[in-house]
Amino acid sequence: PQGRGKKKSRKHQRFMERRVLLEQKGLLSPQRRLGTQTPMVGPEACSTLTKAGGTTAPHCGKVPKPKQVVSLSLSPSASPGSIAGHHSVLLSQGNGSSKGVQMSSPLLRPGKYVAIDCEMVGTGPQGRLSELARCSVVNYEGDVIYDKYVQPELPIVDYRTRWSGITRQHMKSAIPFKAAQAEILKILKDKIVVGHAIHNDFQALKYFHPKDRTRDTSRIPVLNQRAGLPVRASVSLKSLARHLLQKKIQVGCKGHSSVEDAQTAMELYRLVEVQWETELARSLPPRPPSPVTDPTTDSNQYMDDRYWPTDLMASSL
Repeated sequence: PQGRGKKKSRKHQRFMERRVLLEQKGLLSPQRRLGTQTPMVGPEACSTLTKAGGTTAPHCGKVPKPKQVVSLSLSPSASPGSIAGHHSVLLSQGNGSSKGVQMSSPLLRPGKYVAIDCEMVGTGPQGRLSELARCSVVNYEGDVIYDKYVQPELPIVDYRTRWSGITRQHMKSAIPFKAAQAEILKILKDKIVVGHAIHNDFQALKYFHPKDRTRDTSRIPVLNQRAGLPVRASVSLKSLARHLLQKKIQVGCKGHSSVEDAQTAMELYRLVEVQWETELARSLPPRPPSPVTDPTTDSNQYMDDRYWPTDLMASSL
């Protein structure tokens, strides 16, 4: 009987060694022994190590926590508050340095931002009525995405070349106002639009953009403060560019360039973007979600004069 026991023990040992070998090769699932507990799920999860001879021993180690990933994308309908929130997240994680989240293109260069500038000519009695003759739109980077000459609906009486830069020659390649209006409004839809004294540009387009999606660089105390100018003063784009960007614009006798003015407005916006958006998020009421048939998305309503504010209609161009 004793010899039979030794023979059985050696046979069992060989069996266990064979099982361990198959488990290590992945050909056999590990055996679950009686009395063992279900492995812990969490930071103190344990794994089982197989020793020589088929015995097992628990080995515990901390499971690394998954890293938190900050989303760097902005939806086209993001509110000013969410934009400011994105900026504050970046600022709190390394001020844009390599130690934190890097300031990447989807966040700080969102496609929802554009800057616009228009040039007008005089029509009507004595050329006192201002009509659109050129419109330029640039993106967040300052790249031109639209720049066309526009034929006014009324005959031009005064080209105002000294300021507008428009000449009779330019009108040869101009497109009709209605066609230009449709193209431009399609670009501006659902965008945050930057400009200087931008109400004049909207009036020339016969359009009114939502206030919470408008950034007028002529009405930003932060810019005036940085330039060392009176906070409530209405400062020209030329003056702000000289003080804050060390840039000379609107020089010479050939008139303004709407492309240059739009790019300058965007540069000024980017200069104070984080602070401005943060302050706007505090001051502007939250925008309610628009229903599917939101009339504000229909640009046709802005063509009617009854939608123009009285102070806007009374302001001179």
